[in-house]
Amino acid sequence: MTLPSFIDNPCTRCGACCASFRVDFASEELQSAGGCVPDGLAVPLLPGLHRMRGTDHARPRCAALVGKVGEQASCGIYEWRPNPCREFGLRAPQGIGDDACARARRMHGLPPLPV
Repeated sequence: MTLPSFIDNPCTRCGACCASFRVDFASEELQSAGGCVPDGLAVPLLPGLHRMRGTDHARPRCAALVGKVGEQASCGIYEWRPNPCREFGLRAPQGIGDDACARARRMHGLPPLPV
């Protein structure tokens, strides 16, 4: 599967998923454990499990999300994001626009992406 280039990929400027879902990931992904995710952007949940700060709110919004959802939004730690963020949307034919993406976009009043 080939993904669109970073600039052409609507996922890199939408942000709806980053402001719709909880993001839980293995503690080994934290920088302090040898991973890439900055420790300050995570909160501990259970032994071995962390959550991206802000995604546990009633109206989730990841602390790493920069900008306005649906207009000009991006991940402030894109290169260091946890695996759930890396894997989001990979079930869609072109890596974007799966059911979870459409649900997140709908929550923000955005139309689904064309597949």
